[in-house]
Amino acid sequence: MTSAMQATTRPTTPSPIPPVVPTGRMRDSEQPTLPLTTDAELRPWRPTDAHALVAACQDPDIQQWNRPAQVSPEAARAKIAHWHQRWHDEQAAIWAVADGKDGGKDGGKDGAAVGLVGLADLDLAGGSAEFLYWLLPAARGRGLAVSATVRISRWALEDLGLHRLRLTHSVANPASCQVAAKAGFRLEGTMRSALLHADGWHDEHLHARAAGDDWPADA
Repeated sequence: MTSAMQATTRPTTPSPIPPVVPTGRMRDSEQPTLPLTTDAELRPWRPTDAHALVAACQDPDIQQWNRPAQVSPEAARAKIAHWHQRWHDEQAAIWAVADGKDGGKDGGKDGAAVGLVGLADLDLAGGSAEFLYWLLPAARGRGLAVSATVRISRWALEDLGLHRLRLTHSVANPASCQVAAKAGFRLEGTMRSALLHADGWHDEHLHARAAGDDWPADA
């Protein structure tokens, strides 16, 4: 006689679908520095970049669209350390946009951090991730957001081996829509009442790029 306490334990079987990106591919490698232009590059965040993160959390546009909490220099350094840990844990890949025109030397090397671009909600097994980015006011209007988005996309799809990248933004943020379009992320639809901002719920555009999509010719 079988009771609930005597339920048969069924052996687990491996999934017939292998992971798109094997576990350890990020953890076992250093986060790369990626060139953008002759005077800018993408590099891992450093503790000395904390002032840029503090400034970003005080910028009205970044507050509106990225919803960061205010941080002290100490909290900013802790957040930067957390991003490095998330790379090791294969949960996110976050770069600083380093600008040689803002204090750097030798073509962007050791330039000041003027923005952030990266991938969150990283799912190596499923082969997907979601973009996030912002730029401080001094770095806007020069195409850095587009070139950074394209460069990280190439790394994510061609080097890391992901299959699909998402980019979402409020429908009230046309600047992000323009970045997505210029970076070759197709508009797939509108997600209704998808994200809560300081002024209420916003509809969100969903853009995406999949492996095999054409790259923009001028980015």
